[in-house]
Amino acid sequence: MAGVIRRLEETVVNRIAAGEVIQRPANAIKEMIENCLDAKSTSIQVTVKDGGMKLIQIQDNGTGIRKEDLDIVCERFTTSKLQSFEDLSNISTYGFRGEALASISHVAHVTITTKTADGKCAYRASYADGKLKTPPKPCAGNQGTQISVEDLFYNISTRRKALKSPSEEHARIVEVVSRYAIHNSGISFSVKKQGETMADVRTLT
Repeated sequence: MAGVIRRLEETVVNRIAAGEVIQRPANAIKEMIENCLDAKSTSIQVTVKDGGMKLIQIQDNGTGIRKEDLDIVCERFTTSKLQSFEDLSNISTYGFRGEALASISHVAHVTITTKTADGKCAYRASYADGKLKTPPKPCAGNQGTQISVEDLFYNISTRRKALKSPSEEHARIVEVVSRYAIHNSGISFSVKKQGETMADVRTLT
């Protein structure tokens, strides 16, 4: 008997796609660091817990995200770096597909706190499966963006089981951040475990 071909539900498709983009905590951090660099940040601070499986938090001092864009920032194929297909021929940024935050939001709980230079205050918003959970709320905050990613792969147990120990995942994170720090000498980077004062990586501008 031939099997019945069915169209997969959108949430299943998005989680599968997310697992291809974000294979482990270090991949998520790579994608977010590139967003920080594209936002003209000169300081990027990474804080993690349990090798990034429990928490990844990235704080930058870049341009921030406009309040008007917070509605769609975690949807797939949303980007500020590309408008037409022809723009691909002269792209000068790290990321342009609009996949990073979308993918992360399909496999983790994401909270974004952001403030632009001309904003009177910062705004905080939470996301799940690419969608805004509640309207952005005004809050205190410095210019730039802080992204918190909690419980990575909470809804894909097979991916979670495939990860190494927290210490090994942390070592991969340190390696990724160190690589970007080496190639971006005018930017300060730091990586530390949550609750610790000593950083595993710290570079100064």
